[in-house]
Amino acid sequence: MASTRWCCIFCLFLAVFGAQVRICFSSKVYVVYMGSKSGDDPDDVLSQNHLMLASVHGGSIEQAQASHLYSYRHGFRGFAAKLTDEQASQIAQMPGVVSVFPNLKRKLHTTRSWDFMGLLGEETMEIPGHSTENQVNVIIGFIDTGIWPESPSFSDANMPPVPARWRGECEPGEAFNASSCNRKVIGARYYMSGYEAEEDSARIVSFRSPRDSSGHGSHTASTAAGRYVTDVNYKGLAAGGARGGAPMARIAVYKTCWDSGCYDVDLLAAFDDAIRDGVHLLSVSLGPDAPQGDYLKDAISIGSFHAASHGVLVVASGGNAGNRGSATNLAPWMITVGASSMDRDFASDIVLGNGTKFTGESLSLFGMNASARIISASEANAGYFTPYQSSYCLESSLNSTIARGKVLVCRIAEGSSESKLAKSKVVKEAGGVGMVLIDEADKDVAIPFVIPSAIVGKDIGREILSYINNTRKPMSKISRANTVLGSQPAPRIASFSSKGPNSLTPEILKPDVAAPGLNILAAWSPVAGRMQFNILSGTSMSCPHITGIATLVKAVHPSWSPSAIKSAIMTTATILDKNAEPIRVAPEGRRANSFDYGSGFVDPTRVLDPGLIYDAHPKDYKAFLCSIGYDEKSLRLVTRDNSTCDQTFTTASSLNYPSITVTNVKDSFSVTRTVTNVGKPKSVYKAAVSNPMGINVTVVPKQLIFNRYGQKIKFTVNFKVAAPSKGYAFGFLTWTSGDARVTSPLVVQAAPFPKGLMR
Repeated sequence: MASTRWCCIFCLFLAVFGAQVRICFSSKVYVVYMGSKSGDDPDDVLSQNHLMLASVHGGSIEQAQASHLYSYRHGFRGFAAKLTDEQASQIAQMPGVVSVFPNLKRKLHTTRSWDFMGLLGEETMEIPGHSTENQVNVIIGFIDTGIWPESPSFSDANMPPVPARWRGECEPGEAFNASSCNRKVIGARYYMSGYEAEEDSARIVSFRSPRDSSGHGSHTASTAAGRYVTDVNYKGLAAGGARGGAPMARIAVYKTCWDSGCYDVDLLAAFDDAIRDGVHLLSVSLGPDAPQGDYLKDAISIGSFHAASHGVLVVASGGNAGNRGSATNLAPWMITVGASSMDRDFASDIVLGNGTKFTGESLSLFGMNASARIISASEANAGYFTPYQSSYCLESSLNSTIARGKVLVCRIAEGSSESKLAKSKVVKEAGGVGMVLIDEADKDVAIPFVIPSAIVGKDIGREILSYINNTRKPMSKISRANTVLGSQPAPRIASFSSKGPNSLTPEILKPDVAAPGLNILAAWSPVAGRMQFNILSGTSMSCPHITGIATLVKAVHPSWSPSAIKSAIMTTATILDKNAEPIRVAPEGRRANSFDYGSGFVDPTRVLDPGLIYDAHPKDYKAFLCSIGYDEKSLRLVTRDNSTCDQTFTTASSLNYPSITVTNVKDSFSVTRTVTNVGKPKSVYKAAVSNPMGINVTVVPKQLIFNRYGQKIKFTVNFKVAAPSKGYAFGFLTWTSGDARVTSPLVVQAAPFPKGLMR
């Protein structure tokens, strides 16, 4: 009897435990977004969130509190919690809820660059005719992997006291305490609840604190705002001084990204705190996979919307997918950055036995002392691997008997995410003494290979393979990498830089602008490679270049809105390289267009005096949301006021954006823009148009006459389809007054004509 009773009790325990386990494992983390911040006390907001959660937990406050991760209560309203799909669906129907979406993971969009762009001075980064000393009062927030505060790039020597507006904190944690901050790095926080809820936190290879263990956050922060550091180099390469775009600006760190990525609920918590802390700008070198989802179900779009509503400019990377339509961070209230090269390369020479010399990209510090046999990796296939498979130098695919002592020519699949560095390790493990890697897509990205190696494109790769196939005893020798200055053409758009059109709202051109993002030297975490500075490539690197420039604009024009600063950067950009030729796109060398660089390559020498700006405010972004399908009920949930769609735009093209994109034009279409005079009080601007192919463009009026600073004037741009065309066509509208040039890209997609109909 006793054993039967105990058996029943045990079975009952298992049943109850099993039910709990099922509940636990069927739940996942969701963001509950509730729009703009209300006037409620933050503590009351937390209680209200607990009550909402209790209503889907059978009235249990204890279960509600246990499921709760974050409450967003400073810059906007909402919370993050562990919920079942059914509970999430129930909350989505509750009053005041805008959207409920799962806790998705975002990816990081992983010097001489400032000299190349024309900014001079070691600490001031002065632009002729303007003083940028006020940058000491500008605070930049970085949502990234944290910071290595001991880096010389973050020294506070000779910096004045922290600005009075600062309301943030220096959050202590592992290997990080309050004294880790200083007058340069004035605040630091970290967020990991979203990460821990999704992944095995025991596997973290990072500090549980704002300290940076990956290097990415330190790199981006120093690119935008690092102090001047002398005698900087990467293992002897790229030697010289390093500095950020705004070396005297303040840095606030929001660590949301861990070893595997950055989770939405942590990102939103960082945006929420940053708005309350008092940052002026936010730099976000990360984003979603393409194609991006709905604006109000995307953490970065939501966070940046409320940041812009509070006067904070958000600068974001456009992504590294490289192909057409792959750009992300697409909202019009942020500035989205593409990546370009500059006039510095890191290259190794490949000398063949017949004396022919080729150059390939490399950061390898290893060189060959003597020539060695060179073969295609396909000749060294091992085991069950075919020659074709071995040509890609996959792990275990090489026969060490054949590969030993030789230089191997390997391939990388186009669009592949394979590690190039790993391929050099595979060759080394097989006994190879060098590697030539054929990679047309990303041949310009230098890699710190573990053996003498270099990356070449398809054409050079074909010549090398031809030499191998037509020579009885082919030989080669690869040199260590060297710094090459003055490489041409420069800049060119990097092959990996994500391109337009905007996959979510084609009427808003993205990216907005391009900046250096190829082989950028900046500060690093010594935990990730035992060095203080490192070279990285990606739109993650181009983003902080724009952040630094935007900081200088904010310093000189502190009253300007986020959209005014963005307009100044976009309308002064150039579409010409340093030789005054049209900018090209790597690797094929085709002429770039607005889907590659947005308005063009940033020109920091002109941004402080743009002449005219295209300004926009929160009410304009509300009208934009109405124009893309949000109704008044949805809009009021976001804004928590009495906003209506009465003033909506006919299309999203009507937003007062610095670029002009119109889609599906059947015969004719018109858009109106408003410019504000921020140049000479009395000035006259004349319109000059470069027509998109097959489109006739007229501007009314053709002349804008200003009588005072701050005066606003409207004008209309009329598009008329003149000839059938396929896809998009590109042109420009430029307002000129003396030396002032205010340029907007014109991007037009004409509707296809019915079959057989001719004009």
